[in-house]
Amino acid sequence: MTNEAVMIRTKGGSFADRAIERTREKMYQRLAAFAPLDELESVLDVGVTADQELDSSNFFENRYPHSDRLTALSDQDASWLSERHRGMKFVQASALDMPFADQSFDLVFSNAVIEHVGNSDHQRRFLSECFRVAKRFVFITTPNRYHPIEFHTVLPLIHWLPKRAHRAVLKRLKMEFFAKEENLNLLSKGELIELANQANAVNKTSAHDDLLSLSLSLSLSRRRSFWASRRICCSLGRGKR
Repeated sequence: MTNEAVMIRTKGGSFADRAIERTREKMYQRLAAFAPLDELESVLDVGVTADQELDSSNFFENRYPHSDRLTALSDQDASWLSERHRGMKFVQASALDMPFADQSFDLVFSNAVIEHVGNSDHQRRFLSECFRVAKRFVFITTPNRYHPIEFHTVLPLIHWLPKRAHRAVLKRLKMEFFAKEENLNLLSKGELIELANQANAVNKTSAHDDLLSLSLSLSLSRRRSFWASRRICCSLGRGKR
């Protein structure tokens, strides 16, 4: 069973909350520059959370002005979103097997979900499903494994260890939840590129190099019958917000 929309309550208090909120605002600005949001007829947000307490939860729904064009998907029960955002449709299902036809949405968006779906096979399947149901644009973000602070655990540097060693340390620190691959599987830029290439066989992906940025974003646009352009970029810069 996947865990696609884990509700994260960081221990970093207001600093972590502010850093995440600023990152998400930058992400939305990057998305708006990438895709013509006001012109799109259908948008899918993959991996919304059922949490109603954190201000940063489901930030896309809180910013996107056309809720009647929006569908949100999660393996959690977030049906309350349909009441809060007029005209929005909520679907409870797995992101690894979405109940939508090919090319159903002009834009498929997903923020900080892929690191919670499990092993690399599940992450590859997640990307494949996003590519399959998207008609024009895909925009996916994930925390950068090589930012000095890991914002789920709010611990520095230990996530730079080999993944098996990192999980062993988390287990010793009594962070059993995040020690499990099914709950947290961080990605580097190179790993995200490789998964994207494996999930969608087109020309090799190019990427900007900025190891210390907080988040990575994967953006694709469709040309004719295939994904012709792909870019992975690091949002913000050098870890300072």
